[in-house]
Amino acid sequence: MTKKIPRLIITSGEPAGIGPDLCLMQAACQREAQVVVLADPHLLKDRARQLGIEVRLKTFDPSLPHAASQPNELLVMPCKLEERTVPGQLDSHNAGYVLKMLHQAVEGCQDGTFDAMVTAPVHKGIINDAGIPFSGHTELLAELTETPRVVMMLATEGLRVALVTTHLPLRDVPDAITGELLDEVITILHRDLIDKFNIAEPKILVCGLNPHAGEDGHLGREELDIINPALDKLRARGIHLAGPLPADTIFNPAKLEQADAILAMYHDQGLPVLKYKGFGEAVNITLGLPIIRTSVDHGTALELAGTGLAHSGSLNTAINYALNMIQSGQESRD
Repeated sequence: MTKKIPRLIITSGEPAGIGPDLCLMQAACQREAQVVVLADPHLLKDRARQLGIEVRLKTFDPSLPHAASQPNELLVMPCKLEERTVPGQLDSHNAGYVLKMLHQAVEGCQDGTFDAMVTAPVHKGIINDAGIPFSGHTELLAELTETPRVVMMLATEGLRVALVTTHLPLRDVPDAITGELLDEVITILHRDLIDKFNIAEPKILVCGLNPHAGEDGHLGREELDIINPALDKLRARGIHLAGPLPADTIFNPAKLEQADAILAMYHDQGLPVLKYKGFGEAVNITLGLPIIRTSVDHGTALELAGTGLAHSGSLNTAINYALNMIQSGQESRD
């Protein structure tokens, strides 16, 4: 039986940023996959000229069989810009274009046209300036797929870090961490490590909230009153958890060798370590969705758009992770 070639959709992100540049670079990559870019073809043609990239743009036809992308050819699913864009210059008129791409990619994953979606960076500020409330990819994808809880996880070679809370002011974090939230987040993390990464018995190390994981209550009681009881209930369900452990020592190599993922309590507890280890070669993964979604670990880099100085390492990593997750999901179901 012939193995089906996976098909991915890449949303090209903020048109004034480096997203279109990174997508054009994919024409030079050879993979056993069909990679489709969602963008305005005129934007891609203009940017290719500015970058000096020779590429054939071919309109994507979903009725044709899955086939590996051809050298120096880019399959494009057209989406029309509202206003012609200039690299590095944001225009709020194109906010709707950015969101329309995300809607189309989700729809394509839900109806089986695509096996996964990969997202180039967007600019939250310009979307909000257009009068459209937008807090990020993750929240929008949860809304579009009617998913009540999603989990942000970043990964690079040798390290996966998931978050209990994401984009919250630091003063709000302790109140946000509840037993119910920990139960939901860890359940999703455990399940997706099995279903999307094909890890039979995931081992998760959990950070404490306070320095030294609270020092037996002398440096805060969240570990004793909230985190420990929640972890004990999850352990009783067969989930392998260690912690809560001090965040300043949890990332040492001896501990990481025993872990399939680290769970950090807040954004800047876990992600600085991961980005130090793998910035530019890391990937943002949204767990809990009924579809596979990966993303780059960086922003729009407006100052690099159209200059030829942008690096595609993170987008390449995001694509490779999506492909691996497709394969792992198939293996876990077999």
